[in-house]
Amino acid sequence: MWRRTYLLLVIVRLWFAFSPSYLHPDENFQGPEVIAGQIFSYPVRLTWEFTSENPIRSVFPLWPVYGLPMLLLRWLWIGHGNDGEIPPIVVFYTLRVLMFVLSFVLEDWAIHELVQSQRHRRVAVLLVASSYVTWTFQTHTFSNSIETLAVAWSLVLIERILETRQTSSSVLASAILGIVAVFGVFNRITFPAFLLIPGLRLIPHFINRLYSAISGICVLSVFQHQEARFLLPTVPLLLSSIHLPKNDRHMKIWVGAWVVFNTILGLLMGVYHQGGVVPTQVFMSNQPDATQAVWWKTYMPPIWLLDGKNAVLCTQDVPGMEGPALLEHLAGMATCDTPADRRNNLEYKKEPNGTYLVAPRSAAWLDPYLENKGLDGLRFREVWSHSRHFNLDDLDWAADGVWNTLKRVVGRRGLVAWRVTRSCDRPLLRRR
Repeated sequence: MWRRTYLLLVIVRLWFAFSPSYLHPDENFQGPEVIAGQIFSYPVRLTWEFTSENPIRSVFPLWPVYGLPMLLLRWLWIGHGNDGEIPPIVVFYTLRVLMFVLSFVLEDWAIHELVQSQRHRRVAVLLVASSYVTWTFQTHTFSNSIETLAVAWSLVLIERILETRQTSSSVLASAILGIVAVFGVFNRITFPAFLLIPGLRLIPHFINRLYSAISGICVLSVFQHQEARFLLPTVPLLLSSIHLPKNDRHMKIWVGAWVVFNTILGLLMGVYHQGGVVPTQVFMSNQPDATQAVWWKTYMPPIWLLDGKNAVLCTQDVPGMEGPALLEHLAGMATCDTPADRRNNLEYKKEPNGTYLVAPRSAAWLDPYLENKGLDGLRFREVWSHSRHFNLDDLDWAADGVWNTLKRVVGRRGLVAWRVTRSCDRPLLRRR
């Protein structure tokens, strides 16, 4: 029974890997965006972590994780006689499958190694495999996801060293542990925090998985500017340390709550959270007239997915810009309204220049302007939408109340691209 349950959970994990949800810009801008620009001809946007005078991040761990698979994919693409570069969306999903495989093989294998009791091992594997964190964060290209694997396997290697002291196997395990430790530190500076207690002279008592999780939480809690995903390596360690209730009634309640919790969070984070950003960016890469794209109230879109289109397309990320300032900004870039823009056809694609606004449908402030009454001299034409998109960074509980906020964000879910033009035969109104 547990094998069939585990197989089902593996399929669920793979399904989430193919979902284009976008959990945080770091999953692109601290990973694939950096390497894609070096292997392919995609123009990219490097963040300050890599471009400052004293960079705080190294590209070293990115090459074995993302660089080698990209190179292999490129060789296969060329070997099959294909012309041109690989479409970025193919690379995107290849990396998602890679992260799924790493999670499925290395994370689950590490749990098998760390949990000694066969009965408890099955429970631990099922808990990790059924966690929404495994479905979502571990199948995305986060450095935290790689850190999770490095921490788990460091604990496995420490345990093997203790079991095989004074043998050649111990020497081999020590050498591999050194390699993993160096890689882990270069990948994330927070890595040593999770090995602080287990690494204390390799004292057997401190190999406990729970101590490793606690040491990481305590050390990271000392510093400011921490995010919840920084504690990602603790999730499999804590889940593998849980003992389920022995009372049948309590057990059913616990399992029911666990299933409901992870189903809701899995769908929210794995499907809907900023889920329209990647599909919309792919859409923008195929718009022949697009020269300006303004992204409002969304995460920063991955530039490398434009497939070189950004040589002529200027992408502007203005998530926190006020509404009146946004309209004035659009008015300064929008092209003149033409008869083709007013007809329900695709003639607008023949225009040499086009300005697009990408924003959540839940951005109710835009509603009066989307009726195309020519307010402020601007016209908006909806040309694309992706329904599976929530914008959880636009929750105004104080102004709208809880119910109205949820009704707006959930009921009006979706990400929309509008082609923006202006009436050149009338002066633009300046809003204050």
